[in-house]
Amino acid sequence: MANQTGQGQPIFILPEGAFKDNRRTAQRQNIAAARAVADAVRSTLGPKGMDKMLTDSIGDVVITNDGVTILEEMEIEHPAAKMVVEVAKTQNKEVGDGTTTAVILAGALLKESEALLDQNVHPTIIAAGYKLAKNKSLEILKKIAMPLTLNDKEVLKNLAITSMTGKSAESAGEHLAKIAVDGVVAIAEKNGNKVIINLDNLKMEKKAGGSTDETELIKGIIVDKERVHSGMASRVKDAKIALIDAALEIKETETDAQIRITDPSQLQAFVESEEKMLKTMVEKIAASGANVLFCQKGIDDMAQHFLSKKGIFAARRVKKSDIDALARATGARIVTSLDDLEKSDLGYAGLVEETKVGGEAMTFVRECKEPKAVSILVRGGTEHVVEEIYRAMDDAVKCVAAGLEVGFMVAGGGAPEAEVAKELRRYADQVGGREQLAVNAFANALEVIPRTLAENAGLDPIDILVELRARHEKGIITAGVDVMKNTISDMKAINVIEPLKIKTQAIKSASEAAEMILRIDDVISASKLSKGGGMPEGMPGMGGMGGEY
Repeated sequence: MANQTGQGQPIFILPEGAFKDNRRTAQRQNIAAARAVADAVRSTLGPKGMDKMLTDSIGDVVITNDGVTILEEMEIEHPAAKMVVEVAKTQNKEVGDGTTTAVILAGALLKESEALLDQNVHPTIIAAGYKLAKNKSLEILKKIAMPLTLNDKEVLKNLAITSMTGKSAESAGEHLAKIAVDGVVAIAEKNGNKVIINLDNLKMEKKAGGSTDETELIKGIIVDKERVHSGMASRVKDAKIALIDAALEIKETETDAQIRITDPSQLQAFVESEEKMLKTMVEKIAASGANVLFCQKGIDDMAQHFLSKKGIFAARRVKKSDIDALARATGARIVTSLDDLEKSDLGYAGLVEETKVGGEAMTFVRECKEPKAVSILVRGGTEHVVEEIYRAMDDAVKCVAAGLEVGFMVAGGGAPEAEVAKELRRYADQVGGREQLAVNAFANALEVIPRTLAENAGLDPIDILVELRARHEKGIITAGVDVMKNTISDMKAINVIEPLKIKTQAIKSASEAAEMILRIDDVISASKLSKGGGMPEGMPGMGGMGGEY
């Protein structure tokens, strides 16, 4: 990179071989790379979207149509493309669903901006127009949103079904949706008019083997541990549960100490005293009335024997997160000293049993009274199937939680995007100036969602968009693309609904990413940003995506 001085002498400010791209090329390349990411997931959108098979160098395979999973697994190197992947990650973290929508929208916004750049509209004007359109879009969405409460069980189930439609879980959609709703409602807490949901209280375990229909909600906790002694009963009814954060072992001395034994009887006395201490520990547990023990630390072999004799079911080295979840589910108090263990510290479960699932022994704590933590056991025929069912369930659970936390929902099938696009075009006339062009471009970009739904279902996108616009002009704000009947339908009437938060978050993150990419007019290698040095010569590619940008 060189600049000419007044005397025509070039001044070099970057080392030889360093990479720099000029403004117009940089913008085009960035937009092309970001759009390539969007195109990679575009065919997965909607009920008739296709799946992707991702393979790595060692032969591992992932089959999915979950947007964020596809983008996370792909080897993407281009810096602008990575920014679009961040859109998907943010959407997944904030809402859990709608990742494909957010990425496609970001790609469409950049495609529309390219046409404006060709008309010599300055990138900052486009970014300013997009910002105005984003704020107006969020306003419009709030106006058309419909309320949603904890009591709307059927509506919540339809939210979950919509989330899973098009995924492998769809065949058992009704069953899985009910589990997702019951699980989220069980852990939901009301704070005034607000619903607070901590998804850490909903534990999901996946095990291959069995069918998807065997997926179940446990009103309690699944602990990935088995009982410590084969002499213990594998099934305990009316379980009184003690949670101990202390070792049932003889502590070693703090300082290095030697015990000198000069007589065999002394050794016998020493062993007996250790036995007695362990027996006393077990006596304290039995005296509290506990018949089930979950210990966060170790349990000595001798203590295991005494626990078995007392008829107490015990599991050791249980994870702290599981102990905390057990406390919330059973109402038990975690005790750090056995001397403090009392009857009032015990929790209750109707049944504690050790069961083999997929060849591994697990402990199920079931039938808790009003548990504040629950578990879902996800089953599927093969490893790949169970992984995809797990992702679908995760989306459904987060989708229901997002709907309840905000308390509003919108119709699906591209209906809210079509309505917002219609209103934005009216708003653009009020904006005036060159920003008006960007607001109209934003409206066009929003229609990529119904357009893609139509394309993925094998319909004519132009016919569908014309009909969709006509319905919205007539005031039918819930009209959307019904890919099952290959027509435009009232999406609310056919129970295709989504949480408001999916749409607001997708518009926010897609718009902000597009604005940021538009503002970049130079790509320069900066060796100090990472240990690996600067970029390679020429524009970095996108690994695993093919094509040139």
